[in-house]
Amino acid sequence: MRTPDPLTLAAGRPELEQAVRNSRRLLRRRALLGALASAAPIPGLDFAVDAALLSRLIPSISAEFGLSEVQLDRLSPERQEQVQKAVTAVGALLVGRLLSAELLLRLLAGVGLRLSASQAARYLPLAGQALSAALGFAALQALGERHIRECVLVRQALPA
Repeated sequence: MRTPDPLTLAAGRPELEQAVRNSRRLLRRRALLGALASAAPIPGLDFAVDAALLSRLIPSISAEFGLSEVQLDRLSPERQEQVQKAVTAVGALLVGRLLSAELLLRLLAGVGLRLSASQAARYLPLAGQALSAALGFAALQALGERHIRECVLVRQALPA
């Protein structure tokens, strides 16, 4: 069964629909930067760039939905508890959290096969670099879309 698209999940809630659009715009830009790094024939560069991009991207997406760590710290204790319950119910891994090195490694391990294929493909002249860039873009895009979907689900689970 295919996971519902975040924009479909947000339908009927204009503030969530706009947050999805803004997050996707940001995600596309960052994924393109990651793809450029993936195309470079320098071992390990793509992992370093992906890690740096994710450490900024995830909190930015969370902020679009009012779910960044800073935003959550400003809420009343009751509202913080409601958010925590929603996060737990949804199973959202990254909502309202700083992206630690350990968490970043868990994320990258989730797309490790794509990233490993990207590393291997890079050594084929031209076509391999293009394939490596495409795989790098797809990996970041998949992680970002997953986080956007989780943010929508958390916001929907919150009482008004």
